[in-house]
Formats: sequence, structure tokens, C-alpha cells
Amino acid sequence: MANRDVSLTEVADGCLAYLQGDGGWGWSNAGLVVGDGTSLLVDTLFDLNLTQRMLDEMADHTRSAPIATVVNTHANGDHCYGNQLVGDADVVASAATAEEMPAVPPAMLAALNHDQTDVGELFRSYFGEFEFDGIELRLPNRTFEGRLDLDVGGRLVELIEVGPAHTAGDTIAVVPDAGVVYTGDILFIGGTPIVWAGPLSNWIAACDLMLGMDVEVVVPGHGPVTDKGGVSDVRDYLAYVDTEATARHAAGMDAFDAARDIAAAIGASEDFSQLGEFGRIAVNVEAVYRALDPSYESADVIEQFRRMAAIEHG
Repeated sequence: MANRDVSLTEVADGCLAYLQGDGGWGWSNAGLVVGDGTSLLVDTLFDLNLTQRMLDEMADHTRSAPIATVVNTHANGDHCYGNQLVGDADVVASAATAEEMPAVPPAMLAALNHDQTDVGELFRSYFGEFEFDGIELRLPNRTFEGRLDLDVGGRLVELIEVGPAHTAGDTIAVVPDAGVVYTGDILFIGGTPIVWAGPLSNWIAACDLMLGMDVEVVVPGHGPVTDKGGVSDVRDYLAYVDTEATARHAAGMDAFDAARDIAAAIGASEDFSQLGEFGRIAVNVEAVYRALDPSYESADVIEQFRRMAAIEHG
């Protein structure tokens, strides 16, 4: 496993952000909300070593305020595979997230990491730095739909379901007394958002919701801490992709051809050209096509990763 730079920063009174490196594939963020004698953890990390390192870094804050609640913002493993390390804390997620979590068990990724075929090689090019052996998937023991208010040692934390968008069930966590929102993968800052589920209209609506909130600090699922400007940037990217992919669908263009065409247009302009992982446009265009035509069948996930790699590496 690579020794990526990490940081634990108090972004507001009793609200901390745990950031991993550049926020690329699998290098997710987490958060800690400290109340009177108890804390809430927003997300765990992709493997047990990374999660334990994070919990150790947080120990000075959680010694007098132990973690009693973990919120998983969505079902991707880089936000929930470390759940088994949080002791007897309640694990909370949207019902849609809880339903989606078992779809990609850690054992599947462990097997891919050891696979010696070209599929394994492709997988390791994205996720080979993580250790998936020995992870036992711990599912939420408390679920909700829509909204759920949690009391964290006298502090209100508002959970708002904004999916399906990035995944089938995305949640943001708002701390009103601190003006902080933890967004999960509704925000990628410095990296390209990836629309596994969609529709893009839901994701754009989630951005609009946050833009209308009384918040100053925004902790994304990947990348550096931001503010509403970062929310606007993600919204602008999604709106651009929705418009461009819709036009190419109307012209009868194949989704992969459309993705390559849009990627070329982005690369030739100043807008969005600095975003990392730009090959994700292949997945995002398919999300638009699915929304426009419910009978459209996306490529399988291995083919999607091949297409992303092809766009990025030619």
C-alpha cells in the first residue's frame, strides 16, 4: 500500500475532515463531528489498514468523545469497507445504500487483486494499492429514507438523502451549528465526478440544495475541503455533460463515441480540462443515455473501466 499523505484538520468547531492524498481512485475522505461526550464518524475507508490509521489519528478527539455513530454516505467500498473497526457504534445509511452495499463484497475485490488475467491487471491499475483481504462487510443496522436528524452529544446532524445520483443512495450530512456539510461522493474536487447511477438531474439538484444552504465549509468525498464555489464547479461540469451527451444522443451517436468526442472537446478548452480521472466521461455519458432511453443497456463494469482507460491513455 502506498504511504499517501493524509491530514486531519478541524474545519469548524468540533468538525474535522480527514483527507487522503489527491483524492484519486479509492483515496476517499471522511469526517468527524464531536459532541458532548460522543462523536459521529462520516464514512470509513477502503481497507482496514487505512481505516485504522484514520481512527488512530482521531484518537485525541475520540478519547473523551467515543464514536457512537457511523454514517455511510453511500455504498462504494472506499466509504464503508472499514466499518468492522468501529466497535459497537451504530452504522447508519439510507435504505438504498444498505441495499446496494452487498453488491460488491470485499472478497470480490480481493480476488480481482490476485487475478493474473488481463482483468486483474486492469483492476490493479486502479485499485492495486489497497488490501481487501480479511475485510468483513458490516452493513448498517439503522436505515432511513429522505431525511434523518441525529443528536450527537447535543449537536444536530441532519442526514439528507439526495440519491440516486453517484450511486443508488447518496447521503449528505449537515452540521447546522458549524455551517459544515459532508457531501460524500456528491462532490469530487479536483477530480472528475463519476455517475454510476444517475440521473444527472438528481445530482444537479443535490448541488442546488447545498448552494441554498447556510454553510461555509464543504467537505467532499474526494479532494480538498472547499466552499460553495466547489459545489458550483461540480454542478457546472454535470450540466455540461448532460447538455453535450443529450445532443449527441439526439444525433444518433454511439455512447462511447460521444464520450470520446466530449473528452476531446474538454481537452481543447479551458473548462474542466484540469480535472483528474477525465476518462470517467465514458460512464457519465452512459448515465445520460440511460436517462434518455430506459431500454439502453450500459456496458458491464469491466468494459466501463476499459473505456475509461482507453480515453485517458489513448
